Amino acid sequence: MNLREEILKEHSKEHALKIANYACTSKKNFKALMQCFMSDEYRLAQRAAWSVSWAAKKKPVMITPFIKDLVAVLQKSNVHTAVIRNAVRVLEAIDIPEKFHGTVMNACFNFIEQPSTPVAIKAFSLTTLFNLSKFYPEIKHELKIIIEERWDTETAAFKSRGKKILNNI
Repeated sequence: MNLREEILKEHSKEHALKIANYACTSKKNFKALMQCFMSDEYRLAQRAAWSVSWAAKKKPVMITPFIKDLVAVLQKSNVHTAVIRNAVRVLEAIDIPEKFHGTVMNACFNFIEQPSTPVAIKAFSLTTLFNLSKFYPEIKHELKIIIEERWDTETAAFKSRGKKILNNI
């Protein structure tokens, strides 16, 4: 299967799952999917992002060699928000190696502090930060303050995720 052509052919949940399942059949296929995800080709990276999220959920061990790439995406400003959203979605569900903790925390705090950040990215960032607070309890206070300060201006999704985190802090 030519993964690039297949990804660009269609954009649907069913198709994203098909690509994710294919990627999970071998390390070579997973690497090809990650190359599409990291591509500078805007539409290709956007469409590959959803499949990366599904593939990482199906076989989390396969994403391990690419954590550096996921973290690198958080620093980019010229990518589709789907790429960032799915990178943070994956990061919230895995054990992030310690060497990336600082970069991930900075990026996630920046995402939740920016009013223009899409709500899904904020929600996944909140969970990622809460997960990292188990290693860095000192960030719990900052996380609590940000959630409380933004409460009146944020969406229901932010409030739902924020409420769960506040109850566990």
